[in-house]
Amino acid sequence: MKKKMQINKKKEERRGTQEKMLEPAKSAKSAKAANTGKQTKSEKSSKPAKSSRPAKLNKPAERADAVCPYAKKCGGCDYQGMPYEKQLKEKQAYVQKQVGSFCKVLPILGMDEPYHYRNKVHAVFDIEKKRGSRPGVRGNGKAANGKQGNGKKGRLAAKPAPGGIISGVYKAGTHEVINIDACQIEDELSGAIIRDIRGLLHSFKIKTYDEDTGYGLLRHVLVRRGFHSGEVMVVLVLGSPVLPSKNHFVMALRELHPEISTVIVNVNDKRTSMVLGDKESVIYGKGYIEDTLCGCTFRISPKSFYQVNPVQTELLYGKAIAYAALTGNETVVDAYCGTGTIGIIAAKSAKKVIGVELNRDAVRDAVKNAKCNNVKNIEFYNADAGQFMVEMAEYRADAKRGEKSGADEVDVVFMDPPRAGSDEAFLSSVVTLAPKRVVYVSCNPETLARDLLYLTKHGYRAQECQPVDMFPWTKHVETVVLLSQQKPDDTIEIDLDLDELDATSAELKATYQEIKDYVLKEFGLKVSSLYISQVKRKCGIEVGENYNLPKSENARVPQCPKEKEEAIKAALKYFAMI
Repeated sequence: MKKKMQINKKKEERRGTQEKMLEPAKSAKSAKAANTGKQTKSEKSSKPAKSSRPAKLNKPAERADAVCPYAKKCGGCDYQGMPYEKQLKEKQAYVQKQVGSFCKVLPILGMDEPYHYRNKVHAVFDIEKKRGSRPGVRGNGKAANGKQGNGKKGRLAAKPAPGGIISGVYKAGTHEVINIDACQIEDELSGAIIRDIRGLLHSFKIKTYDEDTGYGLLRHVLVRRGFHSGEVMVVLVLGSPVLPSKNHFVMALRELHPEISTVIVNVNDKRTSMVLGDKESVIYGKGYIEDTLCGCTFRISPKSFYQVNPVQTELLYGKAIAYAALTGNETVVDAYCGTGTIGIIAAKSAKKVIGVELNRDAVRDAVKNAKCNNVKNIEFYNADAGQFMVEMAEYRADAKRGEKSGADEVDVVFMDPPRAGSDEAFLSSVVTLAPKRVVYVSCNPETLARDLLYLTKHGYRAQECQPVDMFPWTKHVETVVLLSQQKPDDTIEIDLDLDELDATSAELKATYQEIKDYVLKEFGLKVSSLYISQVKRKCGIEVGENYNLPKSENARVPQCPKEKEEAIKAALKYFAMI
């Protein structure tokens, strides 16, 4: 008896490679180790590509720069001193290692000028607690660039004496503040504004916050800058709501930096490691800035998520939109939508877009962004993306059963989760919604690989991965992956002789293992495949002619005991086989 059977060829191709992906996501330390591994031949075939749009910088990307003077204490840049081309190769190999077993990995898109790309700069304020030389300042009081640190606009400040005001970042793994005058990955204007705020504090008698005692006023300064608009937002994070002489302070600051568009006071009066508090008040300007991305205008508030590298973000989002292959007839879900960037960009080419975001301020900005861009075919929901998708999937399932009406058929899902990736409930809801395409934007290749394993086991096929270097000089890399539903014709045909297998239409209702498991669970008995086949024959169920027969004519075949025979018959009845 011959019969055609279909086997999913992608499943066969990945056998033996996916088991490794079942392991939990590695730590950052493990990720760093992966970044320094050697490339395989297949990995070397993918040469890094460069962004055609340069940032406004003046250093050649192909040479290795001197190690940043703050590198050892700061720990923010993992690839200090490494030529940029080599950084790209490291990241290409890393993504290939994590995702290459699922789909083709395209050459990474790097930057022409990978410096000062961060349009969001944060500094913590403190006082100098001890003497000693600081990174970036020589013993003669001059900064590392040779300029005299006189505190004037655009110059690096002189070394503060003990008790002097400092600003910068926490030393890696501690709450010790490292005074930083300049950073090679942060926006230069934002850095200058922070230095000048530091210089104004003494004249306005503003004390910095002391984490140990809880006394003091200024805790942090956050500066955000629109890459295209040039608008600048300054957020002063205070330990109490009152900023002395706030109008004069703003006037003095804007005299140094007329580029500043708005100044906001954020109050964080709790003993917490969180930077921003819940209360805000605008003391100058409109309380937000705007910038353009992929032809759309976006409003950015202090707490809004907005990608920090605008040059590379346009490449990333452009690829994501291209993967969605929108024709104007699709319903799109933008999960983890932030201020609505991807969804609003996609809305131009879609029938309807549904955006979901947990951050209330971001949703408020998203609604305003849609109005600003005159986008009317998009809706935003302030909810946990995972829970929202689960409820949406349940509603759609009820609609299919006729219990509810009006459920949208989802064609495309954009998902851009945090570094931890998505949980199984969210991924399961995606499978239930069954969109034709899933566009997965990820900032962590390891959790991406874990989630791809789930999706590819549940009816989806990863087609292509595009890495984008959003964070030069660090180990982090962004990726966007296209997944599509498995096609029915994505199969191969093989011939199987079913006489060599114990498979009949009746038997397909339960496997031998399922029968064994049932008997063990219900009766506490272990039965062999031989006993099951003997009972099947007695019950008139056809089994293979050669199945479990003795190898020689004189061999003695053990017979199934009565007790086990009755248990097996009970299992056959349970599975409706007799």
